Amino acid sequence: MYEYIKGIVTFVSPYYMVVETNKIGYQIAVANPFKYSAYLNKEVTVYLHQVIREDAHVLYGFSNLEEKQLFLKIISVSGIGPKSGMAIMALDDHAGLVTAIESEDAKYLTKFPGVGKKTAQQMILDLKGKLGELEIAGEPKGVVATQDDLFSTVDDSSLNEAIEALKALGYSEREIKRIKKELEVMTGRATDEILRQGLKLLMKK
Repeated sequence: MYEYIKGIVTFVSPYYMVVETNKIGYQIAVANPFKYSAYLNKEVTVYLHQVIREDAHVLYGFSNLEEKQLFLKIISVSGIGPKSGMAIMALDDHAGLVTAIESEDAKYLTKFPGVGKKTAQQMILDLKGKLGELEIAGEPKGVVATQDDLFSTVDDSSLNEAIEALKALGYSEREIKRIKKELEVMTGRATDEILRQGLKLLMKK
C-alpha cells in the first residue's frame, strides 16, 4: 500500500492528474484535479489510497492526511464507493459536511451525486460523532502558488473543463444545466475557481 507520493505534476485533466517520480508517471484520481493546475512542473506531496479491482488498480489522491482520513471514513459507509466519496470530498466545505452529519441533515447529504435518502441516513448512522477534527481542508503540499501561477493556467476552455470535471464527479447534465448560466459569467477565470463555485451552487439548488 502507498502512503504518499512526492513528485512533479506533469498533467491535469477533468478526470485525473499525473505525478512523475523516478521517471514514472502515476495517474491519480483527485476530487478537484484543477486544484493542481498552479503546480504544473512543480513538486507536490499527495497522500494516496489504492483501490484494487479486477479491471483496474486506482490511486486516489489527497492534499493532506486529514483529507485522506475523512475519505476513508466516508467510503466505510455501506452504499458509498470511491467515486461517490470523491464527489463528496470535492466540496471544500468539509466543516459543512460534518455539521450536516452531526445535525442529521439528510436533505443536505442527498445533494451529493450517488447519495440517496437511504445512503444519507446510513451516513448519519455510521459517522455521527466519529469525524472529530477531520473536516480540515488544505492546499497541495509543496510549493506555494502565486497569483501569477494561478492566472497563467487560465484560458478560454476553463468553463468547459470545469463542466467536464463536474460530470466526472457524477453530476448529471440536468443538474449542471441549472447552474450553467451562473458559471458562464466566470468565463476567463481559472478552472479551479469555476469548479469550486459550481460545487457550491449545486449544494444550494
